Amino acid sequence: MRLFVAIPLPELLCDQLAQMRGGLENARWVDPENMHLTLRFLGELDGREAADVDAELNAISAPSFEMELAGLHTFGNGKKINSLYVHVEAPEPLTRLQTKVEKSVQRAGQPPEGRKFRPHVTLARFKGPPGPKFGNFLHQHSLFRSGPVPVDRFALYSSKLTQKGPIYRTEAEYPLEPATVGS
Repeated sequence: MRLFVAIPLPELLCDQLAQMRGGLENARWVDPENMHLTLRFLGELDGREAADVDAELNAISAPSFEMELAGLHTFGNGKKINSLYVHVEAPEPLTRLQTKVEKSVQRAGQPPEGRKFRPHVTLARFKGPPGPKFGNFLHQHSLFRSGPVPVDRFALYSSKLTQKGPIYRTEAEYPLEPATVGS
């Protein structure tokens, strides 16, 4: 199975992000039901490896928290833009949760992640230049802010690649502890 660990997003937020879709050349927009914040991509794992990861993730203890999405950015450089995303302002609890997920995945026998954690929600991927309207699109949506987004769980997802795009399925969910008053 092709697996990743992510924070699911509220349906209302995904619908709000989906309203930005359209008007850019060569863009393959992420379907609202597939929007998430990836904590760790795992890749292809067999059943035993997946069970080991699941057991380690299930042992994570972390508090629920709020995060905020703000501003549009791109991955890639100047002439070759790979994707468009909304930045996630990383509160300390998000960073700690991602660190716990990374350590758990390594305890389950998976290699360390080679890239630095950059919290984001992908909106679109590009198969070519985004076209002349891209600058205006970024300007038009640059002030996007989600407001507080509650995070009360994270999940293990499987991903099946198809001609029409990936199909994600929740394999397991891991609840976070209720936030304490004053936190």
